[in-house]
Amino acid sequence: MKFLDEFKTFAIKGNMIDMAVGIIIGMAFGKIISSLVADIIMPPIGALLGGASFTDLKLIIKAATDTAEAVTWNYGNFIQAAVDFLIIAFAVFLLVKAINSMKKKEEAAPATPPAPTKDQELLSEIRDLLKK
Repeated sequence: MKFLDEFKTFAIKGNMIDMAVGIIIGMAFGKIISSLVADIIMPPIGALLGGASFTDLKLIIKAATDTAEAVTWNYGNFIQAAVDFLIIAFAVFLLVKAINSMKKKEEAAPATPPAPTKDQELLSEIRDLLKK
């Protein structure tokens, strides 16, 4: 029973909920970046390569026969995955950099103390007069 209580406390904590929200937003961000790569960035690159897609690039190790399919080394899939990773990593880097710069601006802004109220000013004057 104690184990279940500990798990319940852990699951209800704000950190767990924050992590879940982060994972969900991260998945959505990943889909956006994947679409950016597949639908926006790669078609012009494929056009420069003569209409070929990276995923179509392969090396035939053994030709197909009547009884067996061809054995291929699909290095294009690896190239595509590497390009996707680099673009996603760069996008996450830019996002983290922007968040860190916003945090630095918040920290750099000196917190000015609020102006004293009339009551505080009067009390300060009374204190000063009593000292004399």
